[in-house]
Order: sequence, then structure tokens, then C-alpha cells
Amino acid sequence: MKKILLLLIPLAILSGCRKNDSFTVNGTIKDHTHEYITITKVDINSIEFIDSAKISSNGRFRIRIKATEPDFYQAGFSPTNFMTLLAEPGEKINLTFADENLYLNYAVEGSEGSELVQTLDYKLLDTRRKLDSLDILFKKASTEPEAAAVQEKLSQEALAIAKAQRRFNIEFVVKNITSLATIKALYQKLNDKTYVLYDKYDLQYLKIASDSLTRYYPDSRHTKALVKSLEEGIRELNAIKLNQLVENLPETKLDPVLKDINGRIVALSSLRGKYVLLAFWSSESRDCIAENLQLKEFYKIYNKKGFEIYQISLDTDEAKWKAAVKFDELPWISTREDDPENPRNALLFNVKSVPANYLFDPKGNIIESNLHGKALQLRLLQLLNN
Repeated sequence: MKKILLLLIPLAILSGCRKNDSFTVNGTIKDHTHEYITITKVDINSIEFIDSAKISSNGRFRIRIKATEPDFYQAGFSPTNFMTLLAEPGEKINLTFADENLYLNYAVEGSEGSELVQTLDYKLLDTRRKLDSLDILFKKASTEPEAAAVQEKLSQEALAIAKAQRRFNIEFVVKNITSLATIKALYQKLNDKTYVLYDKYDLQYLKIASDSLTRYYPDSRHTKALVKSLEEGIRELNAIKLNQLVENLPETKLDPVLKDINGRIVALSSLRGKYVLLAFWSSESRDCIAENLQLKEFYKIYNKKGFEIYQISLDTDEAKWKAAVKFDELPWISTREDDPENPRNALLFNVKSVPANYLFDPKGNIIESNLHGKALQLRLLQLLNN
């Protein structure tokens, strides 16, 4: 007899396992007009039809769904009239609907995940109702005498409601970290454009949920999608941090401060109040030599009217640069890169070839670039021929 019992025990265990390859849904709908209710599975970005059940004359229906893991389902009449289940294999779920508006008023038993989902849905529904009411008042306030003050108060109330919903979802995630329902909490929206968890640093809760659900449900496509979303979020956050880091770096000033031919340090910014042509050149360039001779003519005419030239040489040979300046008797401020092998100012001003120049207004703003010959002459005439 004992041997028979021992043989029966494994059979009973196997039999019990077979029952856990599906879940059942028993429901009652009061005052309904529909003949069938449909069960669909929620994929990551789509809905998959699973089955439908006929609703009896007294409003009852029953359906069995094959399932091998916890997953999200919708029981409903249409894409806009449904309630959400988080069902696990082996569950016997009982649903009671007060009327055929399935989402607004129902009771669920026999499924812990589905009860958690209902808690989330009902809380968000209440929050949306409050925000909608404030929105109506906000629009009406536009006709009141003190519209700005009233609308500001209403905006603050709406923000407080949104923050309360955010706190609720965060607490939900922390308390139910081993349930797939946390995924719904992470991605709920206040409206079409705004997530409940709207702060960029709410990414930490995605991390908490991702770590936990990867341990409990590593093969779930919802878990895998969450992990992918987390990775994308981290990349975006890192990009934000990088931008903030760049913004907080000391400002790169386009203000050359170099020694002139006599060894005196001169800053471009010291010439504020004048129109200044910042010119890059080299004594080894015939084009530059030719332009210098033309610039001497412009300088003779406009220097007394508020025009100055700050010239930077890219010559590697200091002696050759000084000789060229003296030979051509260049009357303006002549400077040279401190390290011509690494011409910092030329790099900052993105100089690709010489001659190159930038025209600054009296406030130090660049107003033109690479004006040569007649084009420069015409611009100086417009600016200084008063």
C-alpha cells in the first residue's frame, strides 16, 4: 500500500503542475448590452487578441487563458473600454462590473497583481479628475478681474496634485518591487505628454525595479523592455550631465592677449569703443603681404574715425615676422601667436587659411568675417563715414 501511495504522490504533483499552465476569469457584468467580452494580451507596443467569452443573459462569463508566466491582459469591449489584469498561471480571477463601463467601477478578487493594477488605475483616475476640474477653473478665470493671480494659484494647486501622484507611484514601486505591477507605476501618464514620474532623476526607480524584476522575472519581455528603457534613460541622463558640465565650464573668451612687436601685452578687449579688424596673417604669404598694403590705405582713412587693426602673425620665425612688420611699416597693433606650432587663437577663431579676419563692433561683438578688398572698404564706409 505504501508503494502505491509513493507512486501516486508524483502523479498528483504533475497533475497540479498541469493546472498551472493557465488562469481562469469568472465575471459578472450588470446592465450590459454586449454579447461578448474580449481578452487581449498587452505586448510592449501592441495588443494581441487571445480569446473572447460569450456573456450570458444574466451577465456572467467564464474564460480560461493559457499562460506560462505573469503577464498583462485586457478584458474589454473596445480599445477604449477595458480593464487591465496582471494574471499569473494558476489564478482563479473573479471580476464584478457595476455596469458596462468596465474601467470605472469594478471589483477584482483572486489575483494579487490585478488588485495592484486596480489601485494604480483608480488613483490615477482620481488625479486626472482633479486636474481636469482645475483646468476648467483655469480657463474660466481668464475673464476675472484678477485673472493672473487666480490662475497662478490654480497652477500651484495642479502642481501639488501632480507631485502627490508622483509620491504615490514612487511609494508603490518601493513597496511592490517584486511585482510586474511596478512597470505600470513607472510608465503611467498624467496626460498624453506628461509621465507621472516626470523628473529625470526618477531614473533611479527604474533601476531599482529593473534590478528586482530581472531577478524574479528574467525571461519576461516586460522586464527586458524595462532594462532596455533603463539603458536608454541612463544614456540620456549622461548626455544631460555632460551638457550641464559643458555649460558650467569657464567661458571660452574670444579675446586674444598677446605681445606686440615691442613686447607690450595687448588684449583685443582693450580696444572696446572702436571698430576693430582682427586679422590673421603670415609674412610668408604673398596674399597677406598684398592685403597689408591695401589695409594701410584703409587704416590711413579710418583710424582717426574709430577704426583699429589687431593683427596676429602665424609666423614660426619671430625675427622674420618683426622684419616684415618694420619693412612694410605696418602702423597698427602687430602681435604673434605665443606658440605658432599650436596657434591657440587661430584655432579658437577657426582659421583655415590666411589672410583671415573678423570685424568687431565697439561693444566687442563680431559683425562680419573675412571681408577683403572692396567688400571691407564698403563696410568701413558704411560704418565710419559719418
